[in-house]
Amino acid sequence: MTRVHCTQLAPRVADLPHNRELTAAAVRGAAARGADVIVLPELATSGYRLNSVAEAASVALTPHDPLFTQWGTAAPDSVVVGGFCELGTDGRLYNSAAILDRGELIAVYRKTHLWDDEKLLFTPGPEAPPVLDTSHGRIGALICYDLEFPELTRKLALNGAELLAVPTNWPLQPRPTGERAPEVTIAMAAARINHLAIACCDRTGTERDTHFTGATTLIDQHGWIRAEATDTGTAHTDLDLTASRNKRLTPHADLLADRRPELY
Repeated sequence: MTRVHCTQLAPRVADLPHNRELTAAAVRGAAARGADVIVLPELATSGYRLNSVAEAASVALTPHDPLFTQWGTAAPDSVVVGGFCELGTDGRLYNSAAILDRGELIAVYRKTHLWDDEKLLFTPGPEAPPVLDTSHGRIGALICYDLEFPELTRKLALNGAELLAVPTNWPLQPRPTGERAPEVTIAMAAARINHLAIACCDRTGTERDTHFTGATTLIDQHGWIRAEATDTGTAHTDLDLTASRNKRLTPHADLLADRRPELY
């Protein structure tokens, strides 16, 4: 079993020193609780409602920033996936996720599907999200809006992912009483149709009149919710990631083998 922790935070917009400490403490705390995989929210180091390219650039980090060494030192035996505002070597800004394993940065994924005003600040990532062989299983990374494209979650399932780690910042939207956030429903469906565990780490709080949902959710390969977070806190559970490898639902039904790509 793999112990997965999502730490729901409330970063401060454009306050890099505060967010450095906040994220490092979150990683340290999750590791102390025995987490094998730790997921932080989208843009956890910068905040979300950045109001200009200049403001975003003022809190952007490169993958060589000492903060990621801090994360690795804080969780030397874990996989860490956390969102940050990235300054690329090309001078462009990206909404990115850093992936560390046993203290080392092993990949950076740049969000490929930018939501709304993100398009005014960031460049969409040019490469498909990776599926990484880590010390705690085959892990794929997506960021927030990416999850709403079934072609992408299916691609990661076809590439052998056992867990999708998804840093998110879900703005609070009106919904009928008793209903879950629509993004959670989408994640549950993606997990079920791909027989693939998904860990969505949301944020909480309010930035510049945007209220966030705080709907961090851990979902097993059957599409059932195994843990949720409320306010600033953690959601954690033990997941059998090897179960994501088996796509057979019945003796004669297999989610991947039954595909008809020649028709799609």
